[in-house]
Amino acid sequence: MKLMHFVVQTAQGAVDRDIAIKQLVVAGWTGRDAEAMEHHIRELEALGVKRPAATPMFYRVSSDRLTTQSHIEASGRASSGEVEFLLVRSGGETYVGVASDHTDRDVETYGVTVSKQMCEKPCAAMLWPLADVEAHWDRLVLRSYANIGGEKVLYQQGPVTAMRSPQDLLARFIEAGGRFDDGTAMLCGTLAAIGGIRSAERFDFELEDPVLERRLQHGYGITPLPVVG
Repeated sequence: MKLMHFVVQTAQGAVDRDIAIKQLVVAGWTGRDAEAMEHHIRELEALGVKRPAATPMFYRVSSDRLTTQSHIEASGRASSGEVEFLLVRSGGETYVGVASDHTDRDVETYGVTVSKQMCEKPCAAMLWPLADVEAHWDRLVLRSYANIGGEKVLYQQGPVTAMRSPQDLLARFIEAGGRFDDGTAMLCGTLAAIGGIRSAERFDFELEDPVLERRLQHGYGITPLPVVG
């Protein structure tokens, strides 16, 4: 269990909230669009990652991996981030956030479950009540930027409709035997990388709500640690 401090942004204002994260789940292969998901699967196959046995998949990760820190360390230079919307359950309510499923791509080629456990999952410290965005959910946009060789480039961009809706995804999680109880956080799938998956010195990401004209944002630097054998 990990106690995390969030700020919940509502129509009435911002509220500080400490949430004990007891279970962290990374949902993979969550695409609504079969063609777009196939593109991402082929993108990972090019790196040596095997096709999933089923879609979606739900990977359990240590709750300690979720973090609001602005810097992480990773073994070698083979890891990279990917923007995802985040669902958090607390006090009987579901909240929406944004996170990066930072993953070791070398390890991913022989064990996706292990690769998910290898790296921290940075997330924004602000959340929105899901109820506040449900009516216009399909208007939300995910976006990420990567600093590569000193240049900041657009790395991912697209609507949340590329992934299954929160209701659909949670229903499938429960069907698979999961429990979305208080203290559960779930990363919910990502978009294809513009120009292909690659590592970066820094990763910035956001979830934009153009209807209410606001964004959830976070970014973090990555320090590669030496791989000595």
